[in-house]
Amino acid sequence: MEYNTKGAVLKKPVVWKNLYFYRKSDAIYQLTVSFCKRFLPAHGDRTVDQMVQAARSGKQNIIEGSEDGMTSSEMEIKLLNVARGSLQELREDYLDYINTRHLCLWPADSERQIRLRDFCHSHNDFQDYAPLAERMSDEEFANLLLTLCHQTDRMMCAYVEKLEQRFVTEGGIKERMHAARTGYRMSQDEHMARLEEENRSLKAEVERLRRRVEELEGARRR
Repeated sequence: MEYNTKGAVLKKPVVWKNLYFYRKSDAIYQLTVSFCKRFLPAHGDRTVDQMVQAARSGKQNIIEGSEDGMTSSEMEIKLLNVARGSLQELREDYLDYINTRHLCLWPADSERQIRLRDFCHSHNDFQDYAPLAERMSDEEFANLLLTLCHQTDRMMCAYVEKLEQRFVTEGGIKERMHAARTGYRMSQDEHMARLEEENRSLKAEVERLRRRVEELEGARRR
């Protein structure tokens, strides 16, 4: 994330579609819709709306945060943390699903969880998961979503930490505007100082030439 030019106020825009954690969040959203359609009642269960909205909030706040980041680092950090909160809420819903139905939460060191974790680590898009998800049981599907939510959260956490460090060192738009104005005034002052020095040099040269002309005219008259 760099400025467009030296001293620029606006930051270089982030292409949010290319962010790995955005792509994972989009996969989480689409997979959650599929999960709810397959394993939860179509009517009368508020959990469905809550899970879909939490998944959508995670994805949408990444987009909004990245867009707002051009002008407000504070808002970018805030919205990305909102996205993290939504995905954490969604993760709790999947944990509740597993626990209330007495399914198995796969241990971190189990062979199938290790394979699942490695697969999720190297795949970011919905189309990578869609063919597998169609054949998964609810237990497998829920563990898949838990893994994706966890990995996405860790990626976002690292990204937000970098944003916070950059904010501390470079400030927000107000600080960058002040720095830009200060830099402009300093450059103008330096330019004026050079012009004044050149003006003094030209005056001195004109005076030297005037005296030389007078000397030459005096010599000619003699």
